Amino acid sequence: MGKLEGKVAIITGGASGIGLATVEAFVEKGVKVVLADFNEEAGKAAEMKLKDKGADVLFVKVNVADEKSVEDLVAQTVNQYGKLDILINNAGVGALAATHELTFEEYNRVISINQNGVFFGAKYAIREMLKTGGGSIVNTASILGTVGRAGAFAYNASKGAVNILTKSLALEYAKQNIRVNAVCPGYVESGMVNKEALGDFYDGLVAQHPVGRLGRPEEIAHAIIFLSENDFMTGSTLLIDGGYTAQ
Repeated sequence: MGKLEGKVAIITGGASGIGLATVEAFVEKGVKVVLADFNEEAGKAAEMKLKDKGADVLFVKVNVADEKSVEDLVAQTVNQYGKLDILINNAGVGALAATHELTFEEYNRVISINQNGVFFGAKYAIREMLKTGGGSIVNTASILGTVGRAGAFAYNASKGAVNILTKSLALEYAKQNIRVNAVCPGYVESGMVNKEALGDFYDGLVAQHPVGRLGRPEEIAHAIIFLSENDFMTGSTLLIDGGYTAQ
């Protein structure tokens, strides 16, 4: 099993939810973490809180839909820490709309962040990993990259793409010791997905998970740690969904 202590990781979407839980999990493993997010206020607050606890963490603002912004993120990481060992492509957005009413702008925003952002992250991370003999990439996909959901056309499309490009990258760079995997969470408790925010709709979501509850961010972070440590895993899309897709 690969030791994570002393490694350098970038985590996009790291200021909240699954991303922040993953930052915290890596910090506990002794990883130097670049916490990347578009939300500058939340990102700097998380950076300060973690530094106060002794973590070696750096916040960098990024727009994962912009190639130059992602290139600069990787460059800043290497400038600060000298290398890049791990990339967690976690940043993402959702969109719920009937497809016949979905505008191209709405569709393209989801694709640009969820799919293109993974491409840009992998492209520039792999360039650095090739210099140092390998690395690990974990992409955050979704159960909705495996099964469909009415009204989630753009999100389904983007996460399905993340699953298959994960496999493609894994095959392309296996011999260069770069492993590429994906986590596919079910619905996870967050600032926007909770009983108070969703009311009766929340109960419907819970009912779709055989375990009788939604996931917790730290449970997804645990899976990301596992994929980062296990040197024999590549090309996997790991479902962490409380039995949602087993039905």
